[in-house]
Amino acid sequence: MVDLAKITEPLSLTRFGPRPRGPLVLELDLTEGVADEAPGDPISQIMNRRRQHYLDIVEGIRRGARDPEVAALLVRVDARSLGFAKVQELRDCVADFRAAGKTAVAWADSFGETGEGNLPYYLSCAFSRVVMAPTGVLGLTGLMMRVTFLKGALDKLGVSYEVGRRHEYKNALNSVTETGFTEAQREASGRIVSSLGDQLVEAVSEARGLPEEKVRELVSRGPFMPKEALDAGLVDGLAYRDEVYADLLGEVRSEADGAGDGSGPEPSLQFVTRYHRKHTPAPRPRVAGGPGYIALISATGAISLGRTRRSPLGGGTVMGSDTVTAAFRAARKDPQVKAVVFRVDSQGGSPTASDAIRRESELTSRAGIPVVSAMGDIAGSGGYYVTLGSDAVVAQPGTLTGSIGVITGKPVLGGLLERFGVTSDSVSTGEHAGMFDTRKPFTESEWERVNALLDEIYEDFTGKVAEARKMTREQVHEVARGRVWTGRDAKERGLVDELGGLETAVRLAREKAGAGPLPLRAFPRAHPLDRIRQHESSEDMAASQPQTVLGAWGPLQHAAVAMGLPAAGPLTMPDLWDIR
Repeated sequence: MVDLAKITEPLSLTRFGPRPRGPLVLELDLTEGVADEAPGDPISQIMNRRRQHYLDIVEGIRRGARDPEVAALLVRVDARSLGFAKVQELRDCVADFRAAGKTAVAWADSFGETGEGNLPYYLSCAFSRVVMAPTGVLGLTGLMMRVTFLKGALDKLGVSYEVGRRHEYKNALNSVTETGFTEAQREASGRIVSSLGDQLVEAVSEARGLPEEKVRELVSRGPFMPKEALDAGLVDGLAYRDEVYADLLGEVRSEADGAGDGSGPEPSLQFVTRYHRKHTPAPRPRVAGGPGYIALISATGAISLGRTRRSPLGGGTVMGSDTVTAAFRAARKDPQVKAVVFRVDSQGGSPTASDAIRRESELTSRAGIPVVSAMGDIAGSGGYYVTLGSDAVVAQPGTLTGSIGVITGKPVLGGLLERFGVTSDSVSTGEHAGMFDTRKPFTESEWERVNALLDEIYEDFTGKVAEARKMTREQVHEVARGRVWTGRDAKERGLVDELGGLETAVRLAREKAGAGPLPLRAFPRAHPLDRIRQHESSEDMAASQPQTVLGAWGPLQHAAVAMGLPAAGPLTMPDLWDIR
């Protein structure tokens, strides 16, 4: 029989209203790769629309820590596109998330099946729980820096290199002038690996509740099979993806179910970058007398004169001095900009371009707008030079910085060409017209000019460091000579002011501005029409926008790259860092 009472029972409108919104679980898949920053031109934006941007990840996690609707964080860990400093900044973000009383779970199919599992595991140790697949491998094996030396092969080809440097630690071209580590290179490289290794051990010890001596013993025994990793206390569980997700979502559902009858709303998943973009307010029109904001000026890649150039495929970036200096000038003109955070991730390049950027940063500080430099994975040589105009410098303990020195040179290909019967002839005016001709070595007179150039650049560089860091030239020379330091060691030697990442730099900028909790905004924000409209003058910010092309040796650029010289220019660090 039909129950008429049920038919005539008043309908509850809540059945037809919006479903209760469940707690949010932020999700991040680092195996997809991470782009350092968003490309500026429309074509590159389309081609890279699926790529996650590092700053979106960092700010998204920090935003989630403060959002009561966000209950947990679930990250599939990988570190192939991240260096030590970026991993440390992500660790800081996860620590903030956990400090808010929220669960953060790291999982991986494997922490380096063929080795190289140190960085992803180091990142995972910042989480509440670490889970690995039942068939994975935990590649906690310690760090190694490897440099490949080509001199032996070049000798067989009849190719030699003429190299001048200031001083013994400036080893950017050792791979083509030596067959192994020099004493200075071994000393500096050993210290870098030791410093980073200590940071890895300390993090594992703290996270897993193990004495440091025990962790060092475990590192020497790795890699670990799944049960070995579990028994050693290095992971909290072994589970497949579906089990990891089901466990965390079930845990979040239980915590949200106040009635305890399973009637609570289902938790939902959302990628961190998607969450951040949905909650980031659109830029508001400038309002005179408003509270203002902190401008974030990012500068990544090799440093060169001209405009910033980016690959349309999301590859390498060249930091153009015209683009970066224009950003500083625009910041000085904008009444809403109360401070600048200058984010640098560069192994260096052109000394002239580096000095131009340093100058504009210094002028911005003099104008009453504090500038705080925040170093990324690498900020050495020219990448260190550009920070010298700021009011404070922040680096992560694992940042590679310093490299205060200079190097230049050229390959000598005459023997190789003669072997294959290649000949040439030339006419010229001036004794040094063929100074950088790759067919012959430098003459004694040319070496005099090369050495004068090296001395001038080194003296100017170290003089500016001494002035900026309030050190004597002797003190600077002691920590300079081309030597690379980790951020931790650089802090101890007075080359940086504080250890930390973007959050630390923002805090310092707010303190120096004395204007309260100002928001951080990427600067400048270009209008799409800026690329096609005519520009009024070189003071027009749009005239210095980044280009989508891919260059610091001037007319010798292509030859320098082809012959193995550092493409970035004389103020550069080695680009063969392989620390795993």
